[in-house]
Amino acid sequence: MSSTSTQRLGRVVIRFAGDSGDGMQLTGDRFTAETASLGNDLSTLPNFPAEIRAPQGTLPGVSSFQVQFADHDVLTPGDAPDVLVAMNPAALRANLGDLPRGATVIVNTDEFTQRNLAKVGYTADPLDDGSLDSWQVHGVPLTSITVEALDGFDLTRKDKERAKNMFALGLLSWMYTRPTEGTETYLKTKFGNRPEILAANLAALHAGHAYGETTEAFAVSYTVAPAPMPSGTYRNITGNLALAYGFVAASHRSGLPLVLGSYPITPASDVLHTLSTLKRFGVTTIQAEDEIAGVGAALGAAYGGALGLTTTSGPGLALKSETIGLAVSLELPLVVVDVQRGGPSTGLPTKTEQADLLQAMFGRNGESPVAVVAPCSPTDCFDTAMEAVRIATTYRTPVIVLSDGYLANGSEPWRIPRVSDLPDLTVEFATEPNAVDDQGSPTFHPYLHDEQTVARPWAVPGTPGLEHRVGGIEKADVTGNISYDPGNHDHMVRLRQRKIDVIADSIPPLEVDDPSGDARVLVLGWGSTYGPIKAAVRLVRGTGATVAQAHLRHLNPFPADLGDVLHRYDRVVVPEMNLGQLALLLRAKYLVDVRSHTAVRGLPFSTTELADVIADAAGRGGEPLRASRLETKDLS
Repeated sequence: MSSTSTQRLGRVVIRFAGDSGDGMQLTGDRFTAETASLGNDLSTLPNFPAEIRAPQGTLPGVSSFQVQFADHDVLTPGDAPDVLVAMNPAALRANLGDLPRGATVIVNTDEFTQRNLAKVGYTADPLDDGSLDSWQVHGVPLTSITVEALDGFDLTRKDKERAKNMFALGLLSWMYTRPTEGTETYLKTKFGNRPEILAANLAALHAGHAYGETTEAFAVSYTVAPAPMPSGTYRNITGNLALAYGFVAASHRSGLPLVLGSYPITPASDVLHTLSTLKRFGVTTIQAEDEIAGVGAALGAAYGGALGLTTTSGPGLALKSETIGLAVSLELPLVVVDVQRGGPSTGLPTKTEQADLLQAMFGRNGESPVAVVAPCSPTDCFDTAMEAVRIATTYRTPVIVLSDGYLANGSEPWRIPRVSDLPDLTVEFATEPNAVDDQGSPTFHPYLHDEQTVARPWAVPGTPGLEHRVGGIEKADVTGNISYDPGNHDHMVRLRQRKIDVIADSIPPLEVDDPSGDARVLVLGWGSTYGPIKAAVRLVRGTGATVAQAHLRHLNPFPADLGDVLHRYDRVVVPEMNLGQLALLLRAKYLVDVRSHTAVRGLPFSTTELADVIADAAGRGGEPLRASRLETKDLS
């Protein structure tokens, strides 16, 4: 009988790490799903190489999945893991530097061979040379125990070894009292047509759980109570999945069929994958031969009266720029999703970055303004998708959604909204002539703009009496006839800019979190920096400092009151995962000398890093507050 005790924890950060082929993403995803089912709040950080199978056992081939779960609200995946599961020496070496002293390390001792150690530069076995004495190390022969547990299965040894990730999942599920029923159901769905593989994975999962129960190596198991959350139905969701669902919801609420034209590209492809399975909701997906064809199909669908959508990442956005400019000229609604990744060129396809802001703002020929919005969390991707559709259809303009790899692959609990609570996005098409000609006969003016929204009529091709021409050559205002008149061109350029500017009238005032109203420092962010910034601000406030925080969803146009907000504070700190692109825009538009903090490492900011920056900005008399020295466990 097991003699282990159970302790209650407030939060835990676990990182699963191994080779790209060790199934660490699946292991982390399943652990996360079971954790979500218990009602914990959580945040995840998948981190993997771009290569489908990087060189085995090497540092570049290490894949990891980090999850923080807690009995309170969680804003980030955590700065440093409390537990590291290292499936080989490379995983240990790549991640040990992130591990605080005293943390738990579970290593697969079967992989600590001389050959594998040499691959990553170990001249001695770290399990024996005392270099890991500062951590609680548990050596477990995960591979051989798994193979032994599957004795009798008609599988090759290699196939049996592949199930070691399920053994590790079973062990961690026991350690943190996670259920396994959801994973069992998942495996039955995934391997239902391969009964031997299914049975092996289930056996390995159960063997890992039983190992934890019976071994004396682990004296304690842990529980983490559910986090208080508003009542409702929840599910765990990634940013890409939330984007896909948001566009389907927007299609339903607008009454428009959704047409996605897309070329697969990391890390945006999951939006295409998801939408391609939702045809029953009136979704049409076109996997185009290239990026240009993808956006062309989406714009063509918009011309035909559908909700036109295209998805891509940074390099693809560059290729789509000419067609986006055409959409600006045609004044048709078009939604472009850019899931940003490290650049330039191919760059870091699986790593996150925020370096496409200026490309989204200005990356086209001529004066070609478009609206730009950015979600702040995986769940906010749903609402931002709907907001993008609202802007696109109301103002007849392209809208670029700037997500990023951190949001796309990260996940958190999402309270599923009721359809009746979603905004009404009903669109009215032009069905009748809107003017009379010189002879007094009814006629259609396709470029007669609405005074409030500056939107032109949206007429579905084939509507009797509403025939008109489209194309990239400049149009005359009102009639839409081709025009080379200098005055008309100047007028149309300014009109297209005004169309973007008036969007600000529909944007709510910027929400500023300034509890005392006495703060002299404002931390302003956009996109996926929301979680780390908010966690860091909480940390700094814990030192007694007063700091205000605000976050931008709308990047073009900015909220109408942004300038007033900026000028209320002595210092404005803007953290970005680029070299200061938002800071550049703020300085140019509002003449505010913002303090830019930047990093382009392919990883999100850590809470403690930002806390130090904010504390320095809030410090007085040359005595900055060193927040990173404080306890962060309940704040991030």
